[in-house]
Amino acid sequence: MESSGDNARLGFGKMGYGCNHYRRRCKIRAPCCNEIFPCRLCHNESTKDRHEICRHDVQRVICVICDTEQAVAQVCSNCGVNMGQYFCGVCKFYDDDIEKRQYHCNECGICRIGGKENFFHCQKCGSCYSIDLRDKHVCVENSMRHNCSICYEYLFDSLKVTTVLKCGHTMHSQCFHEMLKHDKYSCPICSKTVADMSRAWRKLDEETEATVMPENYRFKKVWILCNDCNDTTEVFFHVIGQKCSHCDSYNTRVVAPPVLPR
Repeated sequence: MESSGDNARLGFGKMGYGCNHYRRRCKIRAPCCNEIFPCRLCHNESTKDRHEICRHDVQRVICVICDTEQAVAQVCSNCGVNMGQYFCGVCKFYDDDIEKRQYHCNECGICRIGGKENFFHCQKCGSCYSIDLRDKHVCVENSMRHNCSICYEYLFDSLKVTTVLKCGHTMHSQCFHEMLKHDKYSCPICSKTVADMSRAWRKLDEETEATVMPENYRFKKVWILCNDCNDTTEVFFHVIGQKCSHCDSYNTRVVAPPVLPR
């Protein structure tokens, strides 16, 4: 049975040490360059040649309370302090801030935050998603294993919150909202609409009806491809936009130009 003294020693310095990324009571020795850093992210940000640590390769840590270097473990072998309230022996990861509700996903192979009960691992997408998306999202193989199409940061192990778009592609939530602020409503990867545009389409209907084309263009037709339903059809050319006759979307592109009058 642990005594109050044991508990006090384990908790000594909790949340009092760490870096901008994590609160923890140890540093790591980088297996690639043999130098000491507060965490792997500090290493990745500071190295001039931009080489990165594989989290699973870390073998040695240094307790910041007693400065003892030792093999990876949760409790310091010298002073008995808990070097991280949350500890993962697979990821060699320490963090005192357990309000993040960290958990290790065996399928992802890394630790994630938010509480295991709130997420499920989608085998096809290859990542953990909110349980709100179970059976309610479009699966895209390895959808998180690419860079955010806005800021180009790698998504799979990013510390930022991500959003799954209607089309199944992913990006940072902050980048998604910034994109909407700049009136960009289509996925940068597949060009499908990412928001409910029914009101906007109705407004374009009204503008199209109110804008009469010149006589020479009134009966000219073009072939269009709808980015939303992938339907290809021939429609009358209009300067406001071309409406898909299949799904009523204006998110279309001309694949054959109008025949201009001579």
